Amino acid sequence: MDFWQRYRAIDARDTRFDGQFYTAVRTTGIYCRPSCPARTPKASNVTFYETSAAAHDAGYRACKRCLPEAVPGTPAWNLRQDIAGRAMRLISDGVVTRDGVDGLAARLGYSSRQLNRILSQELGAGPLSLARAGRAQTARTLLVSTSMKLADVAFAAGFSSVRQFNETMAEVFGMTPTALRTARHPKAPAGSTALTLNLPYREPFDPGVFTFLAVRAIPGIEAGTPVSYARTLRLPQGDARFRVDYDAGAPGRPLTLTIGAVDLRDLPALLSRVRRLFDLDADPVAIDSALAGEARLAAAVAGTPGIRMPGALDPAEMLVRAMAGQQITVAAARTALTRLAAVGRASQSPGEGLDRMFPTPAEIAGGGSAVLRGPQRRTAALLAAAAAMADGGLDFGYGDSPESLAAKLLPLPGVGPWTTGYLAMRILGAPDIFLANDAAVRNGIRVLGEGTAASTPDFREASPWRSYATMHLWRAAARPATGTPRRTAAHSDHGTRPAEEANR
Repeated sequence: MDFWQRYRAIDARDTRFDGQFYTAVRTTGIYCRPSCPARTPKASNVTFYETSAAAHDAGYRACKRCLPEAVPGTPAWNLRQDIAGRAMRLISDGVVTRDGVDGLAARLGYSSRQLNRILSQELGAGPLSLARAGRAQTARTLLVSTSMKLADVAFAAGFSSVRQFNETMAEVFGMTPTALRTARHPKAPAGSTALTLNLPYREPFDPGVFTFLAVRAIPGIEAGTPVSYARTLRLPQGDARFRVDYDAGAPGRPLTLTIGAVDLRDLPALLSRVRRLFDLDADPVAIDSALAGEARLAAAVAGTPGIRMPGALDPAEMLVRAMAGQQITVAAARTALTRLAAVGRASQSPGEGLDRMFPTPAEIAGGGSAVLRGPQRRTAALLAAAAAMADGGLDFGYGDSPESLAAKLLPLPGVGPWTTGYLAMRILGAPDIFLANDAAVRNGIRVLGEGTAASTPDFREASPWRSYATMHLWRAAARPATGTPRRTAAHSDHGTRPAEEANR
């Protein structure tokens, strides 16, 4: 967007752009979200920033009226697969807090000096400033949503001291932590030990993502319904357990995150991963507008606005699930993964019927052969991948691009372009992946119709949102076309991969 497109957005107070850029006003020294209800400033006094960190570094403080930190994140970090987008995904996952700037740079294959230069040029702030803005946002969320002690909030948000926490909050928000809490804090239920937070998102929101996760849930590790999802999760500092609930009947249709157990040092990473799992930083209006222009998808988009693309809580787990579910139904894949879960250990923080952890690559490599069933070639491929992850020879994650992810995974037996494309969708949130050879995608096209004479086989008309087109096609494949017998197909944890790839 250019300057005037952004200025028209703030003049219209368009909530769709909240979190996608920030408006700084020179005469007040304040930066706002685009939908701020305050009077629209003169264009000559406005500067737009890509990130709140850039506005902080330029000397602006957050608006107390619109709270620009309390918005969904920008979808640009998934849309952009360049170094800036990859760095932002890792910063959101807490890499700078855990490993420092040098650790972030090493993961991305740059020196810390190069990385600082690139991010300052592209985003207006270096990695330390970007991480600092993330800590401030996490701290604000905890202050206004929980009864945690201020020292615990500081620790959980990643600050190294209470003094640093107090100084940063005053600098960013123009208020002390106590004042922020007094202004916004709802009382927690007496005796409550769980953390409960509201997850902001852009409307519309299709809750079908809950069903997608529920039918694939592994007993003891996950539990799901059409409006809730809960699971255990291994994070860098220890085991965690959480639940997300959607209430379409309540004002604002809230998504509520309840954290039953977590090491406070892992809280920012947990929040980031849950947001990725439910695709909460997506811009559904922009996505639906683009997809509706494709004749084959127009009716599906109108019937299901705000469809989400499920993410991945753990990249290594996602590869195992994809490989274990090859060429079998969703139910069969769930049965296979339930057997595989037996080699994992018990959760250190059990509760609500969730008492196991998804097995680590080392546990799968050591004990998977005793519980896995099915074609020997597929089992051998899965065990080989687990062994490669366990010994460090295979390392991939949120900081990859689709190209680097493919380069790391394609040498594995049993992994081909279909699998790498699917994992790019789930792990990286890559928005423009089209799985042309997927059997469920082909069935979905038949259900929705072949489109017009101008329609292309690869749905390029829907670019750069073809991953969301794939979600619509998978959903369409579950129902028959009018007057056509219902087709059955082998659905794995996703769709059905090509047979030639499964047999590599």
